[in-house]
Amino acid sequence: MSRFESIDVVRLRWFVAVAEELHFARAAKGLNISRQRLSQTVIELEGELGTKLFVPGAQPTQLTEDGEELLGAARELIAGAAAVVEEVPEGPAALRVGFVPGVTVSKWTRIWSERFPDTSLEVVGVPMGEQDVALREGRVDLCFVRLPIDRDGMSAIPLYRELPVVVVPKDHPISVFEQVSMADLADERMQDASDIDAVEGVIELVAAGVGVAVVPHSIARLHARRDLVYRTVTDVADTEIALAWPTDRTSDLVEDFVGVVRGRSERSSRSPAARTKSPEPQKKSAAKRTGGRPSPARNSVAKKKPAKRRGR
Repeated sequence: MSRFESIDVVRLRWFVAVAEELHFARAAKGLNISRQRLSQTVIELEGELGTKLFVPGAQPTQLTEDGEELLGAARELIAGAAAVVEEVPEGPAALRVGFVPGVTVSKWTRIWSERFPDTSLEVVGVPMGEQDVALREGRVDLCFVRLPIDRDGMSAIPLYRELPVVVVPKDHPISVFEQVSMADLADERMQDASDIDAVEGVIELVAAGVGVAVVPHSIARLHARRDLVYRTVTDVADTEIALAWPTDRTSDLVEDFVGVVRGRSERSSRSPAARTKSPEPQKKSAAKRTGGRPSPARNSVAKKKPAKRRGR
């Protein structure tokens, strides 16, 4: 098994999904990634191991002997990785927050550092195809995700929606418009940009003049370049960004971070940190500070001159 231990758990999980389904398309759908990406991962895995894991050209898909060997080892390694996550010894309090491509978290991390300076916050970039896995395997405590996700055992609060945009070359006829509809793109070659993690390659194709692509606005901004422009598409569904975390791992730190994202004040009664702080002593009234005597400034009354009456 030692020769398989260098393979990361995510790739092992993807291999196991194909090996159990014996169908690349169904496995990719279950993993919420593109079939092309899954196939490429298996090809890279075979190249790394120097052997074929699936019988070439077999219909239906079949494992080779080496594939059967890896399947057994992969299941053990995945189970072992899950056990390690559960047995991590307690250390200094820390919170791990993931985010998928296109999400900017600096606003919330800044507020966290100001409000909880003694609790470190680790920010982790997570591929969109792994957002659910990262949460369920404990790689992050919370994650800014792109919906939909599997809501079974998961808490999620929607945050905002992103407009879809079409990315086209700078000199493309579409570039003269501010907004377009899918009907306006009917004659265009549409690149498949559904796999957000592989969208950089799609953008390269668009820049080369090979079609156009519709992506969430933040993704177009993330991969912005001078030879491309993007325009809003009016009749494609928005993308929704949410903050998600496993319901059974809702700790005080998780609640505190949710409070930051929701915009709760530092003294909010719903914040666990606020509830554990001792109440500050009330300030003494002005009367007590002056020994019970009224302030001379307040006791003085300005004398007013009698108003002159206007003659009739």
